[in-house]
Amino acid sequence: MTGRHRDGLPYAPVYRRVWDGPARAEAERINLAWADWTVLYSLGRRSFYAMAVWDGPRPVVVEDATSEGLEERMREAEMIWAIRLVPPSLARRGRLSSEVAGVEGRRSPGGRAA
Repeated sequence: MTGRHRDGLPYAPVYRRVWDGPARAEAERINLAWADWTVLYSLGRRSFYAMAVWDGPRPVVVEDATSEGLEERMREAEMIWAIRLVPPSLARRGRLSSEVAGVEGRRSPGGRAA
């Protein structure tokens, strides 16, 4: 319980205001749903923020005015992060193996290309 008091005066209970309660609750819901992110709601800016908790050369922070927009930005950041993790040599190998598989699929039973 919160209250006001001064020396020599009795304790007086006061109403405790919860600012932007629904938005703060939504930030907490997103925080629980996304394990790799820490989600906050800024009262001063009236905006949602998410900070990625994975290791990287620099911090990843996304911001949006709505919770839906924030989750979309979080998805985009995760996709960009995943693309950067794939080494170019593996990406080339993946393309080559699919091209070879396509050529092998067109060969005739005798071993010659159709």
